[in-house]
Amino acid sequence: MILEMKVPSPGESITEVEIAQWLVAEGDYVEKDQPIAEVDSDKATLELPAEESGTITFKAEEGDAVAVGQVVCLIDTEGKPSGDAAPAEAPAKKEAAAAVVEKEVVAQATYASGSASPAAKKILNEKGIDANAVSGTGRDGRITKQDAVDAVPSMGTPPTHGSRDDSRKKLSMLRRKVAQRLVSAKNETAMLTTFNEVNMSPIFALRNEFKETFKAKHNVGLGFMSFFTQAVVRALKLYPDVNSMIDGDYQIEYDYCDISVAVSGPKGLMVPVVRSAETLSFRGVETEIKRLAIRARDGKITVDEMTGGTFTISNGGVFGSMLSTPIINPPQSGILGMHNIIERPIAVNGKVEIHPMMYLALSYDHRIVDGKESVGFLVAIKEALEDPIALLMDNDPKKALEL
Repeated sequence: MILEMKVPSPGESITEVEIAQWLVAEGDYVEKDQPIAEVDSDKATLELPAEESGTITFKAEEGDAVAVGQVVCLIDTEGKPSGDAAPAEAPAKKEAAAAVVEKEVVAQATYASGSASPAAKKILNEKGIDANAVSGTGRDGRITKQDAVDAVPSMGTPPTHGSRDDSRKKLSMLRRKVAQRLVSAKNETAMLTTFNEVNMSPIFALRNEFKETFKAKHNVGLGFMSFFTQAVVRALKLYPDVNSMIDGDYQIEYDYCDISVAVSGPKGLMVPVVRSAETLSFRGVETEIKRLAIRARDGKITVDEMTGGTFTISNGGVFGSMLSTPIINPPQSGILGMHNIIERPIAVNGKVEIHPMMYLALSYDHRIVDGKESVGFLVAIKEALEDPIALLMDNDPKKALEL
C-alpha cells in the first residue's frame, strides 16, 4: 500500500512550511515514527516523523515551500529493509528494472550535479550568465529557477592571488520571518530607548549566600534571570501601559505578565514565554526558564511555547555585550536589555568604590508609553535589583527562596 504523507499543521495561524532538510535518502526504508525531515515554519523548526514503516519517495525538495496538508512524500508499506532477502526475479524483470535505473541515472545527470533546469537555463541565457558560474541550491546541486533569478553577472575578473570565493544559501523560513518582524518593528512603531545602570552587589551577595542551598533543594541554579523577572513583574504592575499593546485604534491591557525570554537555539534566536510570571516564585521562574532553554537547545520548542508574551527580556550580556538598543518584539510595547557585568568605580556616599555594574536598556513604543513612564519603569527595575530583599523578597530571603 502507498501511504501519502501530508504536512501536518504546526499551529493555528500557520498555512505554509518549508522543507529545511530531509533526514533520510530517497528510496530508504524508514521505521514508523522515525524522523524523516525537518520543516521550518515562521516560528520554529519541527521534525516530521514517518507515519508508517516502508520505503520512501520524495514529492518535495529541500527548500520547497509547501502548504499545510500538501503531500511531501510517499511511503510504500510493502517495502522491505535493504538487508532482507528478496525473491529471485525473472531475467525480463531484471532487464526492465535495469532500464528504469538507467533512465533515472540519466535524469539525475541531466537535472542534478550542478546542471540547470530548463527554466533556469532560459533565464541564465537571457542574462548572459554561464551555468558553471552559478551555485545550485537544489537537490544534488541542481540549479533551480530561483537560483537563476537571483544570479548576478560577474563584475570582472578577480585577481589571481588570494581566495575570493563566495557562497549562497537560502535563508530558513524562521530567519526570513524574524527579518520581516524586525523590519516591521522598526517601521511600524515609534521606538525609543532609555538607559540606566544597576549595582549588582546586593544580588551577588544573595547568590553567594544561598545558591548552594537553593540548588541542593530545588535542583536548579539561582541565576540572575529570576531576579530580573521578578523585578520586571513588579515594574509592570506599577506601570501597566508597558504591559499593553496597540490594536488599531484600541489599547489592549493585560492583568497578567507573560514574559518572553530571548534564548539562543540551534536555529538562531528564539523567544519562549514564561506564562503568568506574576504567580511564580524564584524557584518557579528558574525551573521554567531552564525547561524552555533546554527545549529550545534540543530543537523541541513548540509554536505554542513561543506565541504570545506581553513583555520581553533579552540578555546580550551572556555574549559580552556592554550596551545595546534592543528591538521591540511586536506587538509588545517594551523590551528590557540586560548586558555584561563589569567591575567599575562608582561614587558611594562621597567615596569611590569598585562594584559590579550592569547597563540596562529599555526600548519602548512611544505611541503607547510616554517618556515619564518609560524612565519610571526602568528606575523601578533598578530599585528592585539594588534592594531585592525589601522589594522582591518581603524582607525574608529564605522564605522567598523556599529554603
